[in-house]
Amino acid sequence: MKNVLLLCLALALCACGQNETASMEASTEKTSTTAANQDTPEYAMVIHGGAGTILKKNMTPEKEAGIREAMNAALNAGEEVLKAGGSAADAVEATIWVMEDSPHFNAGKGAVFTNAGINEMDASFMTGHDQNAGAVGGVTNLKHPISAARAVLEKSEHVLLSGKGAEAFSKLQGLETVDPKYFHTDFRWNSLQKALEGERVDQEKLEGNRIITDIDHKYGTVGCVALDKSGNIAAGTSTGGMTNKRYNRLGDSPIIGAGTYADNATCGVSCTGWGEFFIRYAVAYDVHARMAYGNASVQDAADAVINKTLVAKGGTGGLIALDAQGNVAMPFNTAGMYRGYLKAGGEREILFYEE
Repeated sequence: MKNVLLLCLALALCACGQNETASMEASTEKTSTTAANQDTPEYAMVIHGGAGTILKKNMTPEKEAGIREAMNAALNAGEEVLKAGGSAADAVEATIWVMEDSPHFNAGKGAVFTNAGINEMDASFMTGHDQNAGAVGGVTNLKHPISAARAVLEKSEHVLLSGKGAEAFSKLQGLETVDPKYFHTDFRWNSLQKALEGERVDQEKLEGNRIITDIDHKYGTVGCVALDKSGNIAAGTSTGGMTNKRYNRLGDSPIIGAGTYADNATCGVSCTGWGEFFIRYAVAYDVHARMAYGNASVQDAADAVINKTLVAKGGTGGLIALDAQGNVAMPFNTAGMYRGYLKAGGEREILFYEE
């Protein structure tokens, strides 16, 4: 009888210990979850305005002030949406509208000229809750190509529309069209003339039917990634392409997985750089994949792609990325990149050079 009583007492003490341990583990888990929730901002957003040879010595105070003002205006437009409880998609579109309306960036109003002397613009849009995506390429009369990309996402069964077809579709959606002369700026026109003047045999390297010219210049693509109060991520990218481009060339900006990607489970990404390399190495998707399959942080994943994969292959540029916890990454392997971010609570920063 005594042995039975001792056994019962031992079992009771064991059960008590297990309950206490479970209670402590539950408490710890709850505390960790609470801390994580406290660290995640209510909303966040990151933008870029292009990467390349961006040096302080080449920047006038007036130009720097103008670019900084435009980037702050873009961040303000997106935050107004997010602060009011709007969607990440609405914030991305509102933000990029501001940058497409500014002549400081190679997108929309500031788009560069092709070899034929026209402006051909590309854009893409992706939502992280469903991985739906839309894009347009080679459009010439859409005031806001980013809205056309979103329209493809939301109102068609396709992902990528190009040229006249993309323009016709956008017109059916009621998007604003303009005379192509709207996109003319003297600065971009003069840049094309300089490029044309520099096309001499002794300044070019011919490879088959391709002409490789100096690529050490600024890539003026614009992009935005936003995280809203519901935890949804959206990403968008818009560009005028490369100065003096030929043959209806498309870069990475309208290519999902190359220039843009979004998944609530990992991050949203928008890229800027030498597009051919970003396409070849699926840069935007690679950042997501490193997080999804390798458990990398958004910073480590973005750094590895930009500063290891691309550098090893000779690719130049940068990207912005934002994860579900509001962590921001903005790596680049050029002299500079116009970039900035904000988080709920007032945290905000705009950077140009290699700080």
